[in-house]
Amino acid sequence: MQGQNQQQAYDRGITIFSPDGRLYQVEYAREAVKRGTASIGVRTSDGVVLAVDKRIRSPLMERSSVEKIHKADDHIGIASAGHVADARQLIDFARRQAQVNQLRYGEPVGVETLTKEITDYIQQYTQVGGARPFGVALIIGGIVNGEPRLFETDPSGTPYEWKALAVGADRGDIRDYLEEHYDEGMDLDDGVDLALAALASVNEDRLTPEGIGVATVDVETETFGQLTDEEKETHLAEADLLDTGDDEDADEEDTEEE
Repeated sequence: MQGQNQQQAYDRGITIFSPDGRLYQVEYAREAVKRGTASIGVRTSDGVVLAVDKRIRSPLMERSSVEKIHKADDHIGIASAGHVADARQLIDFARRQAQVNQLRYGEPVGVETLTKEITDYIQQYTQVGGARPFGVALIIGGIVNGEPRLFETDPSGTPYEWKALAVGADRGDIRDYLEEHYDEGMDLDDGVDLALAALASVNEDRLTPEGIGVATVDVETETFGQLTDEEKETHLAEADLLDTGDDEDADEEDTEEE
């Protein structure tokens, strides 16, 4: 009984390490990320690609209200997986920091700089009593001085840089697919095709334009932009990934997660 009580104490206290050096609330936050639908990032020589699974729980829901890809600045995009409300708070923080940098230094914020400002903010919530960690992971991609950069934020407040990555549900299977098919010499269109194929690999190799989101930041213009349904349909059709059957309502276990 005493051992169980001690376990519960470590379990509840975000600022308390367990005897084996673990912060259980941070680990639970990572589990919340796994319950969210998948988001993918791919870095290419021509730019970065962000692709997400946008599951619509009901045909009555407005598709535009399901937001998993966000513009942080003209040259930076962010994809999320996990709790929607937590993601929104971090996106708003990222946008404010981007504007502060522009006003203070007269230049766009660097992708790595913005990522570390976000992870520093996340890390504060692993040390303060009475708060909980953010139950969301972000993929941050952008262009700085003609160089594509791609980062991940973790609920612990740790940043990682990647060539290609996935967060959310089926992360392990998608990462295996990316590791097998990633080519550093691919262009932006190839990166879009790879991201869509990786997403389809855990969705019975079929996707609909309405059920996914895709955004790019290209080296030439250094501008964030999202693909239209027509552009997504073209990519899916060319890769033989287009689901031409009747759409089925997707089931989700938790209405607070995306």
